[in-house]
Amino acid sequence: MIQRNGTRVIEFILLGFAVRQEVQYILFFVFLIVYLISLMANFGMILLIKCDARLHTPMYFFLQNLAFVDLCYTSAITPKMLVNFLVSDKSISFSGCITQLYVYGVFATVECYLLVAMAVDRYVAICNPLRYTMVMSQRACIQLVTGSYFMSFLNANIHLGFLLSLSFCNANTINHFFCDLPPILILSCSNISVNVILILTFVGFNLVSTLLVVFSSYIKILSAILRMPSATGRHKAFSTCASHMTAVTIFYGTCIYMYLQPSSSESQENGKVASLFYGIMIPMLNPLIYSLRNKEVKEAMKVLIKSCA
Repeated sequence: MIQRNGTRVIEFILLGFAVRQEVQYILFFVFLIVYLISLMANFGMILLIKCDARLHTPMYFFLQNLAFVDLCYTSAITPKMLVNFLVSDKSISFSGCITQLYVYGVFATVECYLLVAMAVDRYVAICNPLRYTMVMSQRACIQLVTGSYFMSFLNANIHLGFLLSLSFCNANTINHFFCDLPPILILSCSNISVNVILILTFVGFNLVSTLLVVFSSYIKILSAILRMPSATGRHKAFSTCASHMTAVTIFYGTCIYMYLQPSSSESQENGKVASLFYGIMIPMLNPLIYSLRNKEVKEAMKVLIKSCA
């Protein structure tokens, strides 16, 4: 990435939030608490599923992977954001910015496909329970997770490759609190039409295709739940699926708002707020949603707490 005057771009400036310093300190403590809860909740979910044999099922295998993904992509952006609340120098090196963008892009995309895998798992469990153990075998679960990472690395590498082909001339201030693709592209003095097409194509495909699979699965699941003769069975199935749909709605709603809208100064400011939910709040909410609405997880937590007492 070379400037027209021949000097190499060595850093970007993360503008962050245009608020008074006193408010920055308040935001630091608020998001520090959110981040710590995210770390503890997701690490706790991973350890709980690993330690309790009753949770060694496909649904919790995907949930364990989801917790790992949430840890990775929130840790890619939150620490730097917290530091920038406290310091006046909000610069980030070129390599640091690219690394942050890449890690965030990979794991955020993995989450899209993991939500699909979880929807398929619930569909098979509720609509075809007799074939569940055969269809959702260990091999099938590993293949679904591996496929999620393959699609994510493919997506991230394509965007990164075309980004590195651009030139950046004067502006190096990113109007965001982390290195995300759209606000970086705005700074380029090259023709970014190909990059924009790639965002609409790949991000659109990832979001729309996975969302269609998720909602088609849950339409069939809802139909199957309503036909269940047992009220207890309906309540249990609906409770499990409701937690998943809550996470899906928040995740996809903020993603679509961030990446599939026309770029403008107003959309950039609103995008920062959406990014807070997408990149920082969702990793905290996911383990809470799945644990608070899941009877098996709550029982496993009680057993673990009693054994440690």
